[in-house]
Amino acid sequence: MKDRIVGQVKRVNGPVIILKDVTDASMMEMVRIGEQQLIGEVVKLYDGKATVQVYEDATGICPGDNVYGSGLSLSVELGPGLIGTIYDGIQRPLEKLMGASGAFISRGISFPALDHEKKWPFVPKVEVGANLTKGMTFGEVLETERVVHKIMVPPSIDECVVAKIASEGDYTVDEIIATVVLPDGKEEKLTMVQHWPIRVPRPVLERLALKQPLITGLRVIDTLFPISKGGTVAIPGGFGTGKTMTQHAIAQWCDADIIVYIGCGERGNEMTDVLREFPLLIDPRTGQSLMQRTLLIANTSNMPVSAREASIYTGISMAEYYRDQGYHVAIMADSTSRWAEALRELSGRMEEMPAEEGFPAYLPTRIAQFYERAGFMKCLSGETGSISVIGAVSPPGGDFSEPVTQHTKRFVRCFWALDRSLASSRHYPAISWLDSYSEYLTDVQPWWSQHSEGSWQINRQRIMELLHKEVRLQQIVKLVGPDALPDSQNFILEVCSLFKTAFLQQNAFDEVDRFCSVGKQVRMLEIILGYYQKGSEAIAKGVPMVKVRRLKVVQEIARMRLTIENDDLQAFDKLQLRLERSIDQLGGIYED
Repeated sequence: MKDRIVGQVKRVNGPVIILKDVTDASMMEMVRIGEQQLIGEVVKLYDGKATVQVYEDATGICPGDNVYGSGLSLSVELGPGLIGTIYDGIQRPLEKLMGASGAFISRGISFPALDHEKKWPFVPKVEVGANLTKGMTFGEVLETERVVHKIMVPPSIDECVVAKIASEGDYTVDEIIATVVLPDGKEEKLTMVQHWPIRVPRPVLERLALKQPLITGLRVIDTLFPISKGGTVAIPGGFGTGKTMTQHAIAQWCDADIIVYIGCGERGNEMTDVLREFPLLIDPRTGQSLMQRTLLIANTSNMPVSAREASIYTGISMAEYYRDQGYHVAIMADSTSRWAEALRELSGRMEEMPAEEGFPAYLPTRIAQFYERAGFMKCLSGETGSISVIGAVSPPGGDFSEPVTQHTKRFVRCFWALDRSLASSRHYPAISWLDSYSEYLTDVQPWWSQHSEGSWQINRQRIMELLHKEVRLQQIVKLVGPDALPDSQNFILEVCSLFKTAFLQQNAFDEVDRFCSVGKQVRMLEIILGYYQKGSEAIAKGVPMVKVRRLKVVQEIARMRLTIENDDLQAFDKLQLRLERSIDQLGGIYED
């Protein structure tokens, strides 16, 4: 690498370096700066000069230092061993970096992303003479108890014939496990490792319709504002409203096969909590550690700003690799606002014309490029897989009109707005049912109809109408007080209050309530709406609302999220029966 000098340092401006005498460099090429071999990337070429953004601390770089080219784009190393590893923004394994340099990363230090000495149990899936095309699987490795890692033909090989295939056994990622013959007669030797440039989406055969919801176990999301597998969602909210905790809950309980958690510019203590807690979390489907299906990227706010800008591309490139194997992947990007701030800082140092609030004019393009890499795809192997992107947004002061939030809304189809007043009142998840929306309702409606006997769409619409009626009634109450309303309207306020506490609130520390199955969500909503219907009928017959509210069964409804297990659906039948009997008896008394 040192033999090929592409230029010399002319000017240093923090993480942005100007090169002179550039003779042999290309756009987006990875370079190394100075004798310390700091990693950088060419982002601009002009008049024999080049602009390089450095992914490490640039202190000590001087004008005249040589810059060495690699001939390659900034890429990720893909293969067995990614799962359960903690990386920085440019895919350096943090545990190895800590072992070599201590708590703070030394400059110029680097390790391969994969363990090149560990042996993996390879199982061939094709025979000699088999015809393969790009993306097809020719072997498998058991990466974790949950993840079968499929060894695929690289996308650079359009078609080939297997000349040799390794027998079943243990191999390192660098050992040759297959030899293939290309159409021109040349031989290509294949290992378990692939490299892929982070800023280029991996190819697929077809983008498919989004029909299947990503079940999170959070009632306010699954029932009111669902997201499809392959969908995109933004979670905006001010400091302390619960963005990170919502993503943690989704990461643990959602039905995705692989989780990619990108800590992009977050505070160090927050990422420390993630790194400590994730290995201790138990995957509810296997009983094993959640890390057996999780990749972590930790690029905290005190790490180099350029690496923060690259971190989300690193994460989504690894997610695409597992999607191509037929897995459903969920990405937690926390937070895209810090990534946008990194763009703003780099743009300012490169003296580009700023747009609103100092962000670069290409901010919307970059946001769109990131979210467009999500989707439900038919992959090159013929398998189907998906990437769902859940991006947290941290608007300053909770102002949703700032550029990052507004531009993100243009490119996502689901919006879970966090409300500071809900968080202050200890209502979690603090997702506002008035400001949030989902455009996936029609996409997932057939799936929900199949799993709720057709009641989901109607019941969801009914409860949303009640919530909007409650807003209008609350405005009247603020002006003239609740006594001015008739019992029929006061009962709407009562039902909505019950719905918020018994359905929308969820306790992440309760063994029963922290996850809610689809069947339980459907039955809970049916019972609350049944209470509204039966109670309204009783009030119309002259029963005072206060008598309906004081029924013992109403307290049981308020506690059902904590007392009824996910698989105990018969308990809801009994609760429904007690509700009907109690209100019918009350109505009978007043009729007499």
